[in-house]
Amino acid sequence: MTDAATMRASEEAAPGAAVGFLYPGYSAEDDYPRLESMLSAGVRLPLVHTDIGEDAHRVDALLEMGSAGRLAAGVEELKALGAQAVVWACTSASFVFGWEGAHAQVRELSRTAGLPASSTSFAFARAIRAVGADRVAIAATYPEDVAGHFMAFLKAAGTEVVAMRGSGIITAAEVGTWERDEVLELARAGDHPEAQAVLLPDTALHTAAHLGELEAELGKPVLTANQVTVWEGLRLLDRAVLRPDLGTLFTAEAGSRAPIPG
Repeated sequence: MTDAATMRASEEAAPGAAVGFLYPGYSAEDDYPRLESMLSAGVRLPLVHTDIGEDAHRVDALLEMGSAGRLAAGVEELKALGAQAVVWACTSASFVFGWEGAHAQVRELSRTAGLPASSTSFAFARAIRAVGADRVAIAATYPEDVAGHFMAFLKAAGTEVVAMRGSGIITAAEVGTWERDEVLELARAGDHPEAQAVLLPDTALHTAAHLGELEAELGKPVLTANQVTVWEGLRLLDRAVLRPDLGTLFTAEAGSRAPIPG
């Protein structure tokens, strides 16, 4: 971003609380303005796209997608938009680094930005505790091997995974074309009788418009990637927003539970 463009962005950025999101490529980024409008809490959710390299749910491609250099490239633009905290809005390109590696990724992002930082993977780990779940089911768009890395990440966070379903989708671009029926079917297929919550971990999946329907269909908390990412950003700003239409995670009961330590 040029100096002149940065100055214009700073001038145009509205005052008040703002969580900035680094979002990989283009797929379901429109969930964020939708969630911002649903929050009605005076909090802005500016988003900057990162260069993903190869669009592939494959471990080597995901490690490059989440590399420090690719994330750092979007930080100044987010700060120019007034971000007071930053979240790497990607699950797969954070959990593939493992529990310790994902911590290192977030620490480096925070150091580069000079702001509190987190990622979607840690958002899931904290959100699971917030809704009171000990046992979860994973309904993933990813191939099975990539979904297995998410399961390992959650186990490291102290969560029992009772079922895991991968869908074998390679690209975020394809996931971004999924509509209501595909999202509901994914959740139903991934549910398990012993699961206290069902997780849909891909930020490329449009879910903001379906949160209430997902929980009504399954009769339990459903945590989706863009939903938990926004919740995590609000947590970084110490902002609790009660919006039951955004799912159990945005209720007073969830807000009263202590999240896992960083």
